Amino acid sequence: MKAGVDLLGHYMVPLAYAQMQVVAKAVDATGGVDDASLSAYAREVTFPTVMGDVRFGAKGEWSEPRVLQVQFQGISGHEVGQFQNGSRQIVMSPPESSSGELIFPYAEAFAAE
Repeated sequence: MKAGVDLLGHYMVPLAYAQMQVVAKAVDATGGVDDASLSAYAREVTFPTVMGDVRFGAKGEWSEPRVLQVQFQGISGHEVGQFQNGSRQIVMSPPESSSGELIFPYAEAFAAE
């Protein structure tokens, strides 16, 4: 990436693609780009996306928040390749998505190496 951000495409690409899946389905279903029609439709359906099913509440918020809290663990050196398979990004919260245990204080993770 020319700007030097998101070298692995883990952040921007999936979210942007999911957003466009929502827009495309809403435009197809309503037959246009009228904001009021799109908004009304979006509050009534569940959108299947690459990020999972998305449903919106009455004010346009996600009906089920899906903000993940993560901690990077087991990082060694500066090689970006160690992040390619997601094994270094451990999900802490929400509990139903957890993939590991929090290391606290974090400095102790490096003292053992």
